[in-house]
Amino acid sequence: MSQLRINDSHCNCGGLTRRSFVQAGFVGLNLAGLLKAQAAQEIGRGRQRRSAINSCILIFYYGGPSHIDTFDMKPNAPVEIRGEFKSIATAAPSVHIGEHLPMTAKVMNKAALIRSMRLEKRLVSHDPASHHVLTGRVHPLGDVDSIGETIESFPSHGAVLSYMWRGERLDVVHSALPFVMRNLLQNAGQTPGFLGSAYDRLQIQTDLDTLTYRVDGLRLSEGLTFGKLEERRRLLRAIERLAVRPLHSKQTQSVQLSYEKAYTLLASQQIGRALNIGEEDEKTRRRYGYGPTGQSYLDGPGGDNGAQLGIARNMRGLNLLLARRLVEAGVPFVNVYDFKQQGKNWDSHSDNFGQLKKHLLPAADRSLSALIEDLDERGLLDTTLVVALGEFGRTPKINKDAGRDHWPDCFSVLLAGGGIRGGLVYGSSDKHGAYPETDAVTPGDLAATIFSRFGLDPADEIYDPTGRPHRLAEGRPIDELFG
Repeated sequence: MSQLRINDSHCNCGGLTRRSFVQAGFVGLNLAGLLKAQAAQEIGRGRQRRSAINSCILIFYYGGPSHIDTFDMKPNAPVEIRGEFKSIATAAPSVHIGEHLPMTAKVMNKAALIRSMRLEKRLVSHDPASHHVLTGRVHPLGDVDSIGETIESFPSHGAVLSYMWRGERLDVVHSALPFVMRNLLQNAGQTPGFLGSAYDRLQIQTDLDTLTYRVDGLRLSEGLTFGKLEERRRLLRAIERLAVRPLHSKQTQSVQLSYEKAYTLLASQQIGRALNIGEEDEKTRRRYGYGPTGQSYLDGPGGDNGAQLGIARNMRGLNLLLARRLVEAGVPFVNVYDFKQQGKNWDSHSDNFGQLKKHLLPAADRSLSALIEDLDERGLLDTTLVVALGEFGRTPKINKDAGRDHWPDCFSVLLAGGGIRGGLVYGSSDKHGAYPETDAVTPGDLAATIFSRFGLDPADEIYDPTGRPHRLAEGRPIDELFG
């Protein structure tokens, strides 16, 4: 992830070759994480065709929300399947959703539902299922309980976009907030995988002490000014021009790309302003759901971090408000992770209905509807695609603990903006919500749809370190969603 810190150190450049100068890190320029150079392929191919959208906000409900209790109600099923909740009418004719999503119901005329999403392989563990949804591909390790970042991981949607748009002059192509899912063993699917760290996201974190957002390391060391930084930049370019044997390897090109990204990001004022959520008035913040009450964005009922739960206000709404601010700042792809780790919250193996009604759905309902309305009022909805989903759904049959377990065979996705045909329902599940009945959709299809809206051809290829080609997405764009 992006970790930018430039130190005001000095070095003796006598006899320093261009190769050793670059390998030494250019007088103390430490580009850990995203900006640490790794091999990359040829530089800059640019956009391939006209984009239908400028931005995408992907909201990921980690843990797997119950589709049957939210967007795919089964009121005629037996009680052990339909559960406790009733369905309600929405602003879209003939579209009904769960009663605990009343604000989302009011904007369904601006949104569409996919009720036939399924994983291509029966992945019942959180991490491989998350990787599948966030990349559009099944991880080579299959359905193992924990998958961290590995070179075998496929790149996230945002990383692919960063690679394909590497020739564009954008401060940031891909950002993610408000934390790294799983932290130490970060869940695969968040990363650039085999594309390398030069195409990683700008990771935005939350400071629970001040209830603000930050990017760790996005600052200059004491005594270092942008003037000095620009001097170093000119010096590096001069050395490159004077080199007796200029290097044109992929590794050197990646180093150069990393430096340019570092300079651009450090000089960017738009990103810094976007992170200052305090610029928003209180009315707007409360509209998204920020207030003195509510649970932590980190912990849900039964969470073991009482201190954080006591300090943190409900920042789940502010996360989507920040996503809107990042879109306004020109960031094309924004991931928002709703909850940090498995085994809590959306992972409702017990007390499914109590957790949804009291803790999970109210904040999600308010913030998602506020985002859609806010984008619309600001004239950004037509050019911003909003995608909201989890890694799988929940079992149709309620278990002995009044919960629902993991179910990868059928679940729902909400999409809004970006040219979506408002009020559309694409695909259907069977009478129990167990399997797709019509128009089954896969994460590969969703990936192809996102890339296509950005003007990329899903049949285009990227290459892993062995040189093996991979299509941008294995699925087909769901063009029927768009008017």
